[in-house]
Parts: sequence; C-alpha cells; structure tokens
Amino acid sequence: MAVKSIVITGATAGIGRDAVLALASKGHHVIATGRNYAALEKVKAEANGNVDCVRLDVTDEQSIASAVAEIDRLTENRGIDVLINNAGFMTPSPLAELSDHDLRAQFDTNVFGLMAVTRAFLPRMFERKTGRILNISSVSGRFPAPLVGAYHATKYAVEALSDALRMELHAFGIKVVVIEPGTIRTEFAERSHSAAVRAQRTDSRYQRAFQRADQVHAAADRIAVGPACVSNAIAHAATTPCPRARYIAPKRAWVAILLSTLLPTWVFDALMRQLAGLNRRQLGMVA
Repeated sequence: MAVKSIVITGATAGIGRDAVLALASKGHHVIATGRNYAALEKVKAEANGNVDCVRLDVTDEQSIASAVAEIDRLTENRGIDVLINNAGFMTPSPLAELSDHDLRAQFDTNVFGLMAVTRAFLPRMFERKTGRILNISSVSGRFPAPLVGAYHATKYAVEALSDALRMELHAFGIKVVVIEPGTIRTEFAERSHSAAVRAQRTDSRYQRAFQRADQVHAAADRIAVGPACVSNAIAHAATTPCPRARYIAPKRAWVAILLSTLLPTWVFDALMRQLAGLNRRQLGMVA
C-alpha cells in the first residue's frame, strides 16, 4: 500500500480525530488541522507517530494561506495526496427563530470554509494531475428535517458542490468523494445540543418541541454507533484506486434515505412532524 500524505480538517474531536488515528495507524502521513492547537497535540500524542499538527481556521483566509505554506514545507513542496474536509458544526433551531448570525456561521464553516480550503490545496494536485478530495457530508444532505434545517441545508450544498467538483476535476486526475455519516456517537451531538440551548429564545413558539428534542436526542444516542465505521469508509475512499462517489456509514442509514425517497412527501412530512413534536396538539395549540 502506497503511503499517502493526508490533511484532515476539524481533527480535534469526533470523526476527524478518529480518522487521524485510523489513517496514521495504517502508516499514512496525516496532517491534523483545527483551530485548537493544544487539542491537536493531544491527538498527535495518541497516534504515537505519523502525525503532524497545523493550526487551521477554515473561515479565515490568512489562516488557510499559512496552513498551506506550512503543509507545503512538511511535504517538501510536493503537496498532499488527499484532502479530507471534515470541519463542521450544527446549531439546531426553527428557521423562523434562527438568527442571521447563526445561519451564516453554519454556512461559513460547513460550505464556504470547505470550498476555500479545497481551492487552496488544488494547485499542487493540478500540477501532479492526481489527488483526492473527501467531503464529509451527512445523510442529512439527502432528506429534509425540521429544527435542524440550516444544518441540513449546508449538507445539501456540500452534496451539490461535491457532485459538480467530481465532474469538473475528473479530467485532471482528481477524484471527489462524499462520505455520509448517519447517527454517530461523538462529541458532535453534545456540542449541537449546547448550541441549541444557547440559540433558544425564551418566547419561542416551539418550547414543547424543544422539550421533546431531549427525548429524541436520547433515543438517537441509543441507536448511535461509534465513529470507527466512518473512519473505515474514509480509509477505503482515500486509498482504493477506484473509490465510490458516495459512502454511507453505517450502512443502515440507507433506511432514512429510502423512506424520504419512496414515501409520498405528505407522509414523510407527517412522520417528521410527529417525531419532532410539531403537530398542533404536541405544541399545545389544541385544548
């Protein structure tokens, strides 16, 4: 197996951290990036070899430029073989009550940051006429859901951008792959829950739905799996000669996508409203 030089964004925790450890254990040169350098150093210590750390804020143009320069140095100006765009976050909220700041922040990191980093690392790939880009999307990019509409919208965008990039870069020997995690047990869910509490308005019309969200969160945690299945998909997509366009992990997440595709829209909407506690009775609008 050829050793790859691999950059992973958002590598301080969750899927990013697990992917760093998995790829480093296979002998690849992994460059872990993120905003918290101390956290990156902890990941490097866990890996016990094959990992370098570079500070990178995907929403900061100067930070991206500095990171690319440092990574060029680490790869002796060859550039990287694989870019894994993993950085992202979610602030759950009804769209009618989500502030412009919180809406834009999710797009800035999950979409615009992803594209800014991708453009920054493409020149070396163009020079060598080879390379690979893995965009960590989500099954959320394949069907709509209430109360997390902004996050789903960013993942819809990642799906569309990835599809376009896959066709645009094919002639230059650069492959583009989408990784679509399902319900994964990481710090991501807890951070998202904290963000939801912060964004919640005291006069919200959705107070009862927020209360139900705690139950949904607990139920989701019971069926969640560890990040290893996603790391396995990432490792395969990063190294196989002919990667698939999409990898879903775990595979059972196909069920939600199939339901959204096969059911009539009004039926799927009704199921999602019931799950989220958005029917009139659930919201306390019916005596």
